[in-house]
Amino acid sequence: LQYNRVWIPDNEEVWQSAEITKNYKAGDRFLHVQLEDGTELSYAVDPAALPPLRNPDILVGENDLTALSYLHEPAVLHN
Repeated sequence: LQYNRVWIPDNEEVWQSAEITKNYKAGDRFLHVQLEDGTELSYAVDPAALPPLRNPDILVGENDLTALSYLHEPAVLHN
């Protein structure tokens, strides 16, 4: 999962994009990510409910939402 991008819930912006900086292994309690502003953090995760993956930049602004690789709340809001 390292270098994949995910959506992290945020109190002010609802969702923030983050890149995974360290491989996640099943059972890990934290996901190590870097936000777009460069902030690094260890995000506590429930292994049964990992944060949603972010679509590739090439799909941003897609008119047909069914063309998105990942279709969930943050993907629709970002698009």
